[in-house]
Amino acid sequence: MRDASTPRSPGDREEAAGPGSPTAPPPFPPGAGRGRYGPRAARRLARGRSLPVAGRGEAALAGGVSMVTPQSEALGGTAAAAPARAGGAGLMDGEERHPPAQLDGLFWRRFLRLQAVLFPGWPSPGVLMFLTLLCVALLEQLVIYQVGIIPSQYYEVLGNKDLSGFKTLTAVALTLIVLNSMLKSFDQFICNMMYVSWRKSLTEYLHSCYFQGQVYYNLHVLREDIDNPDQRISQDVERFCRQLSSMASKLIISPFTLAYYTYQCFHSTGWLGPVSIFGYFIIGTIVNKVLMSPIVSKLVQQEKLEGDFRFKHMQIRVNAEPAAFYRAGRVEHMRTDRRLQSLLQSQRELIGKELWLYIGINTFDYLGSILSYMVIAIPIFTGVYSELSPTELSALVSKNAFVSIYLIGCFSQLINISSTMTDVAGYTHRIGELQETLLSLGRKKNANYSEAKVSWDLDSLSGENPVPRDTAFLLEQVTLSVPSSGKLLIKDLSLRISQGNSVMIVGNTGTGKTSLLRVLGGLWESTRGSIKMLTCFGPRGVVFLPQRPFFTDGSLREQVIYPLKEIYPVSGPADDERIVRCLELAGLIDLLERAEGLDEQVDWNWYDVLSPGEMQRLSFARLFYLQPKYAVLDEATGALTEEVEHELYRVCLQLGMTLISVGHRASLEKFHSWILKLHGEGRWELTRCEKMKRLPAGEGC
Repeated sequence: MRDASTPRSPGDREEAAGPGSPTAPPPFPPGAGRGRYGPRAARRLARGRSLPVAGRGEAALAGGVSMVTPQSEALGGTAAAAPARAGGAGLMDGEERHPPAQLDGLFWRRFLRLQAVLFPGWPSPGVLMFLTLLCVALLEQLVIYQVGIIPSQYYEVLGNKDLSGFKTLTAVALTLIVLNSMLKSFDQFICNMMYVSWRKSLTEYLHSCYFQGQVYYNLHVLREDIDNPDQRISQDVERFCRQLSSMASKLIISPFTLAYYTYQCFHSTGWLGPVSIFGYFIIGTIVNKVLMSPIVSKLVQQEKLEGDFRFKHMQIRVNAEPAAFYRAGRVEHMRTDRRLQSLLQSQRELIGKELWLYIGINTFDYLGSILSYMVIAIPIFTGVYSELSPTELSALVSKNAFVSIYLIGCFSQLINISSTMTDVAGYTHRIGELQETLLSLGRKKNANYSEAKVSWDLDSLSGENPVPRDTAFLLEQVTLSVPSSGKLLIKDLSLRISQGNSVMIVGNTGTGKTSLLRVLGGLWESTRGSIKMLTCFGPRGVVFLPQRPFFTDGSLREQVIYPLKEIYPVSGPADDERIVRCLELAGLIDLLERAEGLDEQVDWNWYDVLSPGEMQRLSFARLFYLQPKYAVLDEATGALTEEVEHELYRVCLQLGMTLISVGHRASLEKFHSWILKLHGEGRWELTRCEKMKRLPAGEGC
């Protein structure tokens, strides 16, 4: 196995044209592509802020920047040929890749899995609020029954001209009405609180799956079957929880009200009343099931097209300047209108299908009131109540009418819920499909890759070095191909990258430079061979600077210390001086004044106020602050002059970093011990660099 730390004579050189030719290359950033898309861009949009300008046409993702897709990387590193994707799906307008969503067994399985998230167990907030809602709803139904029979009691006291009874009944009625109003309001309050609790639980659960390992990367870059994951996590979850909470009290109380009013109806009208009403409901359910099924699948399609249309507008916002240079207003107008027409056509079809559902719902609503009087009329005309006086008969008819109408109303309410259920079913399929994909990606392991424990906790690293060895990466007979096309990039590469031996990776576009970094970072799987990362990510380990810088929302301090959660080593003047020193070394001391200090919460988007060169300088300030043993730089100085590039690389060496760089400038060779040149089609060569500049060791930041 070739070791990048092994001395070689000048001109010592190897070329691997086929299997069995060992060589030694360096690692690349697991973050090559990380931070280019995701919830952060959605938050910026929600706040009315601009997104960073993406310069590669329709490859801009929902995260607000362009990317090199796996499909296009081997074709030259540009995503110009890649289709626009709304948050991760490469589907064209109206294209369907999944069977239509239905109210079937798959729906119920997905729905029950989501319920397990909303109700994780006793005594979770969701369970407690659900039980409270059940108690309130039961008490509310008892009060409603008492309110419902008040008219029959009024018939009786008015028919008997009982003034004292009238006053008492009126006082009771007013008390019950006030109590009923309070219970209904409390019912709605609990439903709203359940909506907030459910949204919190479900969103945090999806976040935990989404941000587990590299799942978010694989979902956006390597999977094309899930459209708009950002929309599913934010918008679809919100609507699902809101619709479900609006149905909650009606659904949980229905079994109790149906049982009680069925008994009351049987007691008042005999078996004919309940049988007629149940038969009416069964027919209504069958009709509504037939009318609902096509609506569910159409709703799922409409949500996808909504995401595509929103994405298209965001794409123009992100790439406004390049589009203006291309004078692309007319063509983008046509393309945006085309997506609008697809969306509107889907909405028209949905409205047409919903028309028949509304006709069925409204018909059953009004038929129910007539059916209740037909049920009451049968015992009256058959002489069952012939011995009653008119006053007593009026009171009885009023009471029986309330019982029958309320029972029919319970069934009608369930039928009415069907319109809400179609929305819930559509969101259930979209969220459930995302859940299944996230869990699948989370379980997936890269059998050819292993790494040391990841740790960004600097306190835990104090004292002993967590990885005493001087080796960062160990590759054995690694073969690498493009995942989507299978195009061979690198064949049988073996090497060890150790401390003090910097490596520069060069080659034409599409030969696999960034792909090698993805494999070293565990983002892609190698076709064959094993990759071991023997040090951790973060301070005192490995830090990657991707070609496209990534900045979070927050203060200047948060940009410099990112992705550390806490200030390093401790907050206070010492750390402030350290950050200022890092900004000085990166040539960004003026940024301190523009940001009005380290901890001022700026109201701008960092991508808007910084030039490309300033963004790369700020990335180096972050690198100087973290001061890792190994720095992997993916063309991290492409927007800077050679003079600035030279100074930044010099500081890296002074801070004791071993550099692993992707670059094209020959001026970078003097900062590296080895040059790995990729030729494509599996061929590569590793040479000793005699230009390595020996710089005196310097002080840290």
